[in-house]
Amino acid sequence: MTDHFDRGWDNRVSLVEDARGRWVERTPRFPDREPQLRREAALLPWLAPRLPVPVPVPTIVSEAPFTVRYAYLPGERCPGTSAAQGAEVGAFLNALHSLDPAEAQEHGARGPDDWHGERRASLERMRADVLPMLPARLHDPGAALLDRLATPAEDPRLVHGDLGPDHIRVAGERVTAVIDWGDCGLGDPAVDLAWTAFGAVPAFADAVLAAYGAGPGLVGRGRDFHLVGPWHEVLYGLAEGGPTFVESGLAGAVERLERFGSRS
Repeated sequence: MTDHFDRGWDNRVSLVEDARGRWVERTPRFPDREPQLRREAALLPWLAPRLPVPVPVPTIVSEAPFTVRYAYLPGERCPGTSAAQGAEVGAFLNALHSLDPAEAQEHGARGPDDWHGERRASLERMRADVLPMLPARLHDPGAALLDRLATPAEDPRLVHGDLGPDHIRVAGERVTAVIDWGDCGLGDPAVDLAWTAFGAVPAFADAVLAAYGAGPGLVGRGRDFHLVGPWHEVLYGLAEGGPTFVESGLAGAVERLERFGSRS
């Protein structure tokens, strides 16, 4: 029996049941997404025993098409409301960002030049394609935001890179898994605070920051990554997703810039 829950931008995902249990299978939607999935297959078996929260441990089951499989990790989408869950996420991030970057790169993580280079390319597309679509009153704060994020991290760490509510799985008050590691690499640790510290409710966010111990500089950059999040949705809409993603991404970009204001 196969149950499709196929909502991701990068991979086709299926839930497969057989006599041995339940499994998640993932196949790239587009050829240029395959390297992401190969990185996960290389890195996550090394990473899993080093973290306090379960993560997938994929194995390659097909080369044509490239497909990985891992044991299903139970849980629901994280609503970002529980202080107990926030404390677990903060401890998870502390452990993740404390891992030796060189050792992580030896086991398949992207290096800092590749990670930031991909981000810089996205920022350049945002400046060319998204910034002109914003209301005129937001052009200056939007441009300043892109300028701030163009600076590489001073101390790159291993990061998840896309730590939102769909990728944190919970049951009751516990965090049961962190999934979808295609954007991971040696990058700016503030990226993992974007949703966890600014998209969730205060009880969750405050618990994350208390357990993690983030300083004000890192928190400020986390806010910038949160502000730019919807811009990625616009780029996806312009490339593959279609007008619905462009419209919702622009609405989110405007709402966040107006709600959080500008920062020097």
